[in-house]
Amino acid sequence: MNAKRRVERVQELLGQVGLEPERMRMFNMSSAMAGQFAAAATEMTQQIAALGPSPLRQGEDKS
Repeated sequence: MNAKRRVERVQELLGQVGLEPERMRMFNMSSAMAGQFAAAATEMTQQIAALGPSPLRQGEDKS
């Protein structure tokens, strides 16, 4: 599973730069799984919102 290894590697890298590894996840599903896709998207949106803004964006010019 190359994709799974890549996701795990990205999670490691996120931790090294000071971000939560939970900001990156992988879901396996087919195009026929619309309900599960919507649930996964909602779950990730809630998780990212709970984690808050990226600490790497602090002090960034917002103009």
